[in-house]
Amino acid sequence: MVRQKRAVRTRAAVVRTTAAEIDLKGYDGTSLSSVSKTAGMSMGALTYHFPSKNDLADAVWQAGQSLLAEAVDRVAANPAPPLLRVIELSLVIADLMENETTVRAAVRLSWEARSPYPWTDCWLPEVRRLLDEAHRMGQLDQDSPVEDLAVLVQHLVDGTAACLRARPGTQRERLSAGAQLERLWALALSGVAETSTHGITLPLPKP
Repeated sequence: MVRQKRAVRTRAAVVRTTAAEIDLKGYDGTSLSSVSKTAGMSMGALTYHFPSKNDLADAVWQAGQSLLAEAVDRVAANPAPPLLRVIELSLVIADLMENETTVRAAVRLSWEARSPYPWTDCWLPEVRRLLDEAHRMGQLDQDSPVEDLAVLVQHLVDGTAACLRARPGTQRERLSAGAQLERLWALALSGVAETSTHGITLPLPKP
């Protein structure tokens, strides 16, 4: 039992170390030797738990997806109106991306096509389900197609991930990723045009 607990702790520590490496350097920039050195363990001990870099990346992916799946389940169980839950889910994901290295690493693995499936597959179906429910309940404008709104949510969350990726590691923004996303949601919900300009149609005429 003691040995099993030690093995679980060791694997968890290695996953955290690998996630930090992937988050910083990507899959191609991460090596077994760098993980071994950073984790302070021999190559033999490392490969005993994870025989290959692919095994390490898979473990990081699963750890990140597990946190995202837990967030989806929590929000799904919330009795709040569905549109509010869509917003809540996006904010929770933004917080996870900002504070959980395994989630950021999982996103990067997905962007680099090193994951079994896109990282959005974990939460975007729930967004669509909630938007469908919001539409049935009359929470959405009839001129706002559910699929277009789902794309909007995806772009907001993916944009947040991209901003976090571009943020220098030594610089902390005045607002957290969640707070910035919340402000964008306020704009999206209220609109940015004055009442007198609501007749604008897209695409705009070329100059």
